Amino acid sequence: MNVQQSISDDSPAVRRIETTVAIAGGGPAGMMLGLLLARAGIDVTVIEKHGDFLRDFRGDTIHPSTLEVIEQLGFIKEFLELPHTKAKKLHAQIGDDTITVADFSWLPVKNRFIAFMPQWDFLNFLAGKAGQYENFRLLMNAPVTDLTIKDGRVCGLQVSTPEGDVVINSTLVIGADGRNSIVREKAGLQIERFGVPTEVLWMRLSKQVGDPAETMGHAGPRQGLVLIDRGDYWQCGFVVRKGTFADLRQKGIEALRDAISTVSPLPKERLLELASWDDVHLLTVRIDRLKRWWRSGLLCIGDAAHAMSPIGGVGVNLAIQDAVATANILTPALGEKGRVTDNDLAAVEARRSFPTKATQKLQLMMRSRRKPKKTDDRPSSGPPGFVRAIMRFPLLAHLAGRLIGLGFRREKLK
Repeated sequence: MNVQQSISDDSPAVRRIETTVAIAGGGPAGMMLGLLLARAGIDVTVIEKHGDFLRDFRGDTIHPSTLEVIEQLGFIKEFLELPHTKAKKLHAQIGDDTITVADFSWLPVKNRFIAFMPQWDFLNFLAGKAGQYENFRLLMNAPVTDLTIKDGRVCGLQVSTPEGDVVINSTLVIGADGRNSIVREKAGLQIERFGVPTEVLWMRLSKQVGDPAETMGHAGPRQGLVLIDRGDYWQCGFVVRKGTFADLRQKGIEALRDAISTVSPLPKERLLELASWDDVHLLTVRIDRLKRWWRSGLLCIGDAAHAMSPIGGVGVNLAIQDAVATANILTPALGEKGRVTDNDLAAVEARRSFPTKATQKLQLMMRSRRKPKKTDDRPSSGPPGFVRAIMRFPLLAHLAGRLIGLGFRREKLK
């Protein structure tokens, strides 16, 4: 079957699609789950609201845990032929000191590195593999507008397309449509929020001779800069307190350049490449999770179930682990009974709840700094507590490598 199914036909059969599993969202969680279900012989339809995967400044880190899943699928050699850069360690520059904050060399896996790869390449790769199965469909340019609910059970999706509305009837709906999930909103699932949102300003800067040789983070008193090596350019993430972007924008682009220069290892002249605010992309970061990930006929996974901070770049890989656990638990029920029970859905949440909560707790701890002195209400300066701990005990970099690279619970294909 073609990877993308045309929906321009005006026949009723095209306007009403019957499928076993309808997955809202063609991101990492949705595409991986679609591939795994199709591989198991389950009829599956993935619905993606955009017309392609070409959106910049998305989570582009493929961690060792995800590389192991691809290894199990038998695709690793082909996958690693795609353009990417490898990071066997992650470093941070604190003042004049460079320290290793995560070391993957001790991991009990074959691929002991993070692969930095544009997410559209990763998603296109998964879509191509899934598209080889006749029981897989991918509908692009089809945003979800509502759920179909009958007798309290979710039994499908309603989507909008340029050619008109489409009704998708399914045994199970998966919400994998991100941190602003329409599915979870329409399902009425309640969200718990943690911590104060931060802002990440994403931008590109050219890579030149004499630049740092590896992907690095740079910490300052109130903000930090991450440099991700893209081969011929740096993808830069400037992490600041919520509200800082509005203040900087009011002061002008030069104020942003000055702020970045205080933590950037690159020459200040390089920042002149940020000619206007059109060169800066804002992402508001928050940490939240659903109080319950499911209701009858519906399950949320990935960012739709738990939004993560960009600390450690673990969001994509938690989403992949969710997809693997979901496939492992639900495939037997879908294959044998043709439907899933509430207990089946609760089992997925139970399986993935601990690594989600533990990761979010760790991210909140990693974001913390010294408490202010009683005589001074100003926030303290210096790097976050976890960086200071690694500076004092370098062996902790291996523990950080384990938690970042594999997470608290690594899922394997059954």
